[in-house]
Amino acid sequence: MECLGPASVIFEPTLTEYDFGPQHPMSPVRVDLTMRLAADLGVLDGRLRTVSAPMASSDQIATVHDAALIEAVERCGRNGGPEELFGLGSDDNPVFPGMHEAAAHVVGASLEAFRQVWSGESLHAANITGGLHHAMPDRASGFCVYNDIAIGIQSLLDQGAQRVAYVDVDVHHGDGVEQIFWDDPRVLTISLHETGLMLFPGTGFAADTGGEGAEGTAVNIALPPGTSDRGWLRAFHAVVPPLLREFAPEVLVTQHGCDSHASDPLAHLMLSVDGQRATYQALHELAHETAGGRWVATGGGGYALVEVVPRAWTHLLAILGGSPLNPGLATPEAWRAYVAERSRTPAPVAMTDGRPVAYDDWTQGYDPDAWLDRSVAETRAAVFPLHGLDPMP
Repeated sequence: MECLGPASVIFEPTLTEYDFGPQHPMSPVRVDLTMRLAADLGVLDGRLRTVSAPMASSDQIATVHDAALIEAVERCGRNGGPEELFGLGSDDNPVFPGMHEAAAHVVGASLEAFRQVWSGESLHAANITGGLHHAMPDRASGFCVYNDIAIGIQSLLDQGAQRVAYVDVDVHHGDGVEQIFWDDPRVLTISLHETGLMLFPGTGFAADTGGEGAEGTAVNIALPPGTSDRGWLRAFHAVVPPLLREFAPEVLVTQHGCDSHASDPLAHLMLSVDGQRATYQALHELAHETAGGRWVATGGGGYALVEVVPRAWTHLLAILGGSPLNPGLATPEAWRAYVAERSRTPAPVAMTDGRPVAYDDWTQGYDPDAWLDRSVAETRAAVFPLHGLDPMP
């Protein structure tokens, strides 16, 4: 589906100052390489405008986070920490100078994306440096200092939104966003992730469906390790479209961690860039079908810094801007040379992994002996009746 209105990506190079250090898996080089690839392929031309990122104020951050956490992040950024009570100074969240300012800048970029879409200045907007979905109100967690997604969703609610849907396709459960809106029936959170039996944060199972008065607004599809494109897309289409159609959000918010890829060093799913691209296309179409096209997209995880993240997120930006790239397109020679200079790692030569993206539709029946099908069936059984939907194929 073509983008029917203006789209924007919120970015400036200083957003890469959110940097836990050279030994940390989440290096900001992935953002630099993404934006360079998108520029070299012409994705940032035309209808996809690049918009500067403001700095979020402490008051804006405090709409979701406790004042004590904000003060601790500020102290650690000045003094070097750690402050274990707040999750700061761990291997996952080492402290660094200017931590508060860097994290607040990421929040500001996401808030601008949400503002663009809610105001109508953009139909779609993205912040690929955002997507920090693990941060809790009172602590940093899983590489995430402040939860820019939750702060953005809260900004919509504060301006009168009554139905916001959030779909998280990161390999890790979107626990922070889910918990922050656990009791709020205005926010539907859907997370597809590798099962917490195998992977951080160890949460996000089918029976986790939301708090009192918000039953059915937390949705979790816990996938078995080894799930590839065919199984992922089968699970996605069995759960996400029916719920979004029934919920009819005013805005669709999505988190696009690409650590579900087979090459990612921190998890055990087996997706390709082609499967991830198909997911982005499906979410774009669902934004138009269910939310009037209003779509806010963020980045997230992804630790195959050269091989996967730049290609996946460049496809995302191209789809968001209304000019999807041919998957068989070669990566530009200038970009490959830049990668070699910047990372001393060979760059991928094509925008595809050469994988087919077919899947077996759930309506054709399911296999109760298959782990993936049991997980999908459990999710549908737990949630669909709460939305008036039939959980059976």
